[in-house]
Amino acid sequence: MPPYDATLTKNLRDAGAVIIAKTVLTELANWVASGMPGNYSALGGYGMNPYDPRRDPRETTGDGRPVMGTGGSSSGIGTAASFWAANVGTETSGSILSPSSANMLVGIKPTVGRISRYGVIPITADQDTPGPMARTVTDAAILLGALEGLGPDPNDAATATCQPPPEGDYTRFLNVDGLQGARIGIPRAMYYDSLRVPGSDQWRGGLWDAGRAMMDTVIGILAERGAVIVDPADIPSILDPDTANNLLLHGSSIVLDYGMKRDFNLWLASVGESAPVKSLTGLREWNLAHRPAGSMKYEQARLDGSDALDLERDRPRYEADRARDLRLNGDHGIDGVMTALQLDALLFPGAASAGI
Repeated sequence: MPPYDATLTKNLRDAGAVIIAKTVLTELANWVASGMPGNYSALGGYGMNPYDPRRDPRETTGDGRPVMGTGGSSSGIGTAASFWAANVGTETSGSILSPSSANMLVGIKPTVGRISRYGVIPITADQDTPGPMARTVTDAAILLGALEGLGPDPNDAATATCQPPPEGDYTRFLNVDGLQGARIGIPRAMYYDSLRVPGSDQWRGGLWDAGRAMMDTVIGILAERGAVIVDPADIPSILDPDTANNLLLHGSSIVLDYGMKRDFNLWLASVGESAPVKSLTGLREWNLAHRPAGSMKYEQARLDGSDALDLERDRPRYEADRARDLRLNGDHGIDGVMTALQLDALLFPGAASAGI
């Protein structure tokens, strides 16, 4: 039990929200082990998708996990099942987008700093951001304003970069005719159409036939509502023939591993004496000691990788990886295509944009 409320929790209460529960998400936002199913935790077991709550019957994956994915490194299944009006997720790379997509919810991943991260268990402060998940756009807009609050949080310096709307009210921007003239880009390469990775015979990405037909229907609806469809609007770093400038060839990055060790330890320190362990190393040792009781059904390879880093010795590599990530995903990625084609938005299938 933490000794203080997260800032977003206080903001919700101040706005009149009734907080019913903390839901089961994929343990530590899915930064324990690769291969851990969505919405699994050692304490809570498996969460099920309310649209098909059966367990997976296949021999290779029949370990109790749901037959239909939940996207659950944040949990949206309770909202989809109408247990409550909305819920809060925290996204690092997909943890709002994925469960919202899997559970037919409206999810908003805000700019980092718009909602305070103080009190939220992190993966990395470089990318983590809380955000609303709800069944309607209106509900998501209401919750976004409540989460943000009316001013910066002294416990999270990033909140000084974003200015809330008047009275924290995002519903004033809801406009049924808002698509009139909006320029919406379709990033075909990889996200819709398979493409060959430059310099190789490897093909990546692309939609299956049913997914392509669904997205064609969506694009048609947007055009009918007045949007200007810019097609294709490909991501420059996806197509760049230069290996150093191609997102598909950029290799591994230690940004998440490094951030987890740095920021999880800082979070534990903020919890103080009530923290059951005092460091990431302590958590890993606890898991190992309690393996017979089921502490880590899928092991803890991601935690091991994070803890193996030295925050001083590995800092230059981390900074280089972060700079490359920002360049290939931002300046030469999303920002590049949106600026070049004067776009208001990019339309990705499902949660396919989480990585970039």
